[in-house]
Amino acid sequence: MKLRSKWFAGLAAVAAVGVVAGCGTSNSSSSTQNAAPSNSSQQAASVAKVTLTETGSSLLYPLFNAQWIPAYHKLHPDVQMTAASTGSGTGISDAIAGTVDIGASDAYMADAQIQQHPDMLNIPVAISAQQIMYNLPGVKGHLHLSGEVLAEIYEGKIQYWDDAKIKALNPGVKLPHQVIKPVVRSDGSGDTFLFTQYLSKSSAAWNQNYGYGTTISWPGLQTEIGAKGNQGVVAALAKTPYSIGYVGISWLDKAVQQGLGYAALENKAGKYVLPTSATIQAAAQEGVKNVPADERISLIDEPGANSYPIINFEYIIVKDDQPNAAKADALKAFLNWAINPSEGNSAKFLTHVHFLPLPTSVHAKSEAQIEKIKG
Repeated sequence: MKLRSKWFAGLAAVAAVGVVAGCGTSNSSSSTQNAAPSNSSQQAASVAKVTLTETGSSLLYPLFNAQWIPAYHKLHPDVQMTAASTGSGTGISDAIAGTVDIGASDAYMADAQIQQHPDMLNIPVAISAQQIMYNLPGVKGHLHLSGEVLAEIYEGKIQYWDDAKIKALNPGVKLPHQVIKPVVRSDGSGDTFLFTQYLSKSSAAWNQNYGYGTTISWPGLQTEIGAKGNQGVVAALAKTPYSIGYVGISWLDKAVQQGLGYAALENKAGKYVLPTSATIQAAAQEGVKNVPADERISLIDEPGANSYPIINFEYIIVKDDQPNAAKADALKAFLNWAINPSEGNSAKFLTHVHFLPLPTSVHAKSEAQIEKIKG
């Protein structure tokens, strides 16, 4: 799927809730703390016993499966929830088909999809990011990489780690004369959507030839390795020396534990920055003005010297018309709990996956969308 969605700008300031391993903190004040709590507790109290099913984003899965579901079930034992890491593309299609109640996605639905399925809501529940990781024996620290160089790596124009263009970004680093092995997602993936948006913003040639989407027609290099889910990408990188791939930030700790490195990426201002709570927040703050009511927006390559270039909303994709009132009430109660800054959107949950909470203005828009759910 090649998408040509227009670019949006917008996102209110967010609070730094946790620091990516080895990175700094932010002194910015939190607007999220002022977000009005939802009435999720009151809603949940009146919900009959019901099951909610979720499939989708492998980036959002660690938060859903290990954090939110156990905590919510403890508070509301009459609500049973299941989650599956299937990739954002499957999450979206499952939600559209009605085979699950919740589709989790790192990507918002495309204009064409919304036109075909106007009953679908795209509801942000947190802010996340993506890092570029590599298995490069003998190389310490964080390489500097640009979107232009990454595009040429994935196109096959740059084939060796000691290519002059990589060396120019990393003076003094001894790079090996080894073939680069790019890892790509073989499933429909929001991470592919984010990564290829960054490439499309950085390289006119990539944008013209490949574009961006949850799935794209990759160049098909002989050195290319396909992997399913973030867990699959991390596993492929870990067992393949001289490989490179894109990984959602909720998998950062597991990847670092396996000895993988990650890059400082060139942002729109020409600076090389790591994915920290401060740089993710800086990028989010730059987009404060124009988040639309339907909240479908790209946050890739925001301006600002300190802005990390690959950040995004984590979306819940749901139908606005549920099969019955009990299902609708249960879904609304859970989603209001998930975006509440004192409940599911608190640091207690988000720091485990290096996510940031929704800022106040976005929280209000998500709450308004949740209120559209009916049964």
